[in-house]
Parts: sequence; C-alpha cells; structure tokens
Amino acid sequence: MSPARGPRVVLGVAGGIAAYKAAVLLRELTESGHDVTVVPTAASERFVGRATFEALSGHPVATDVWTGAEQVPHVRLGRHADLVVVAPATADLLARAAHGLADDLLTNVLLTATCPVLLAPAMHTEMWQHPAVQDNVALLRSRGVTVLEPASGRLTGADTGPGRLPEPSEIAAACRRLLGSGARRSDLAGRRVVVSAGGTREPLDPVRFLGNRSSGRQGVALAAAAAARGARVTLVAAHLEVPAPSAVRVVPVGTALELRDAVVAAAADADAVVMAAAVADFRPATRAESKIKKSEDPARDPVVVLERNPDVLAELVAARSTTSAGGGTGARGPVLVGFAAETGDASGSVLQHGRAKLARKGCDLLVLNEVGEGRGFATATNAVVLLGADGTERTVPESSKDVVADAVWDAVVPMLIAITPQVPQTPETGAP
Repeated sequence: MSPARGPRVVLGVAGGIAAYKAAVLLRELTESGHDVTVVPTAASERFVGRATFEALSGHPVATDVWTGAEQVPHVRLGRHADLVVVAPATADLLARAAHGLADDLLTNVLLTATCPVLLAPAMHTEMWQHPAVQDNVALLRSRGVTVLEPASGRLTGADTGPGRLPEPSEIAAACRRLLGSGARRSDLAGRRVVVSAGGTREPLDPVRFLGNRSSGRQGVALAAAAAARGARVTLVAAHLEVPAPSAVRVVPVGTALELRDAVVAAAADADAVVMAAAVADFRPATRAESKIKKSEDPARDPVVVLERNPDVLAELVAARSTTSAGGGTGARGPVLVGFAAETGDASGSVLQHGRAKLARKGCDLLVLNEVGEGRGFATATNAVVLLGADGTERTVPESSKDVVADAVWDAVVPMLIAITPQVPQTPETGAP
C-alpha cells in the first residue's frame, strides 16, 4: 500500500453495457482515498471512452501491453496493486480469466496479480445461468477469487432477471472489505445462507402497529458480507431503514408470523441461518378491522391483550435436532446463529443474560450486544460479544456494522467446514 496515495486499486472494465457504472465506482473509490488505475478492455471503450476514466482517475489508460512498454505494465500493475476489481466482468472476461488467457492488458494483470481479486459479473440471465459460465465462476472461486453474485433486476431492453451489475456502492463496500482483510476471501462460495433483518410490525388496526427501533442495518451488512464472500443469500427482510443489497434474494415480510414462515422455508436447504431480525415477542391477540378511536369516557378506552409470537430460532433448533436424529449424510442441518439485544438489570449483567440465552436457545453462536439510547439500534456502529456453544467467547469492540458482519462470518465458516468440508458445485447453479 502506498503511504502517500492510499490503497492502490486496478479497476478493470469489460465490454458490457454496465460499463457506464464503472465511472461511478471509480469516483466512489477515488473520493474515499484510493489510488485507482483503470484498465479497460478494447470492447469496453465502445461504451465508455478512455478520456472519462483518465479524467476521473488522474492516470493514463491503456488496453494493450504495448502502450508504455518500457514500464512493463502487464507485470507492474498486477504486482503493485493492493486490489484488482473488474466491474463489469462479462461472460467473456470470466472465461478468459478462468482459463488463463492473456490477450490484452487486463487479462495479463489478472495473471500477475498477487493481491485480492474481485470480479463483479454483469450479463443477461441466460448467459449467467449457462453451465459454462457457472463452471468458470466455480473455478475462479476455487482459486480464491471473489466473484460477487449479480443482482436481479432490469437488464438491457425490457429483460429482467439475475445478471444485473450490483450497485457501485455495494461493489465499493466489497472492495473495502477485501482491502481491510488483507486476504482473499471466498470462503462462503457455494454456500446457501439465510439472514433475517429489520424489525417486525404487529398490527393493532389498519393504522397502528407494535414495533421496535431496529433499522435492519446489521442484518443488511451480514447479507452483503456473505454475498461478497461468495454465498447465495436469501434476506428475509422485515421493516428496513436501509436498502437491501442488490446481489441477494429478498423476501419481504411484515409480521413475526410472516417472518417465521419465510425463514423456515428458506432454511430447508440452507447451510447457515443468521437470525439478526428484531422479532416481536408478542402481538395483539386481535386486530381491529377499523381504526381504534378514543371514547368520551377514558374508563372505556380499549385494553390491548397480547399473545406470544413463536420463537423462530428455537423452532429451527428443534427441527434440526429432529432431522439429526434421523441420521444420514448432511442430516445435521444448518449452522444457526442467534442475536441477543440485551440490557443489564438487577438479575444479571448483559453477558450473564447472553450466556443464559445461548444455553436456552441451543444455537451454535449467539451475537450479544447491549442496546439502549444510541447503542445497537439505528446506529452505524455496533459492539458485540460472540458466544459459541463450545464455550468460546470473542469481543468485537465498537466498529462499523460491516466489520461486525465479517467477524460473525469468520466465526461461522469454521463451523461450516467442520460439517461439510467441501461444497460440491453443480454446473447449473454453481451451488450445491
């Protein structure tokens, strides 16, 4: 890393219509202190001219190995970079990278890079789902390359489906994550994970509801981190105050009962389930069909009767125990992670309450955080203690929720490896 200029990033741009978004990514990286050199393919210059990239990066741009040959750019750029990111990475670029072709400057850089490499695919749905492309993605991931899952949405023309380039802000966040870790991380490649996020809302009447202060930021950070590490992510999203990552499957829910149904369905073939949502413990026993109004006599004001919501995490643990009792390969079920937002009281400290909850729930990992005014909910930072069922304990001091998310996955990955050391890839999906 250059002490004068900040992290050195090579931004590769392949020849797809999403190449225009590379300019937005370039601006975000440079404005956050990264020293970025753009290496486009010749085809990408038919979408965005090199003058745009030169103006935004402050560096000359070349597509071939002959320009500035005296500086040996095809070797120097890869060796000296702290990160190489390609956005968009087309089907053609993925194929050339997977098979070690070196027919332009960008593919030479990919072969000589000794730093983390991040590829952000973008192409039509049929291309992304083709067995050849999925085989190339699996091969790249097996070599330690981080290949993001594409987003699902509007493509060229009227087409929609998976294959859309993730938003530049999400790619930039994945870049920062790799630069911060200092290592290649595709350790969730081929895994299916489920994350719940946000706060549920239990309706009193058509206007009012019982809710909580959860913004969903931590759950969204967990989903984004898992996707950046190669997982296929389902995000069961209750009320969110932040946008969901584009490169994940989102299942919107409102109430605790809806969240329970969505999580149980998604967990059926998941490798890990992280219950980061703030799920209401209680709901109104009845929901008024029309708005509840004040009466003239305060003594006649309505009384709200509450009933318990199901304990989703406890149900997942119980279902896993039942499955494990049946035996067979893969019978154990997913790694289960719970969250505990606690406050200390006369009966015990936050840590004591967390340990008791871990024992009561029976999950593999409990993420414990103290909540209160300005802590935990609706903030950009979090401080947690990771309590393992095996007695391990790790404190994550106040950090960004992205950092906390990676710490959680760092704890989950060894558990996944212990259960299923190798994850087979299928040509159709690139996942087990």
